[in-house]
Amino acid sequence: MSLLVLLIVPLIVGSIAGGLASLIMKRNAPMGIILNMAAGIIGGILGGLLLPMFGIGFGGVVGYLILILAGAVMLLLVVNLVSGNIR
Repeated sequence: MSLLVLLIVPLIVGSIAGGLASLIMKRNAPMGIILNMAAGIIGGILGGLLLPMFGIGFGGVVGYLILILAGAVMLLLVVNLVSGNIR
């Protein structure tokens, strides 16, 4: 697999997961593609670290996408709680 693919695929998957997470969490306005990518990538890291600690694990590509989405939703939940934007 080329280095270009290894760099671009996580950005695309992260932006999609971040966008879906912002829709799920009903953010007031779209966060923009950069913040969506950041939420998806950081959410993927959080999901990969936190969910297995609770015995939650997924396998395969679909499982990996669910893991990233769950992590991004958790990240946005924390952001909403800290900013007082929770509804």
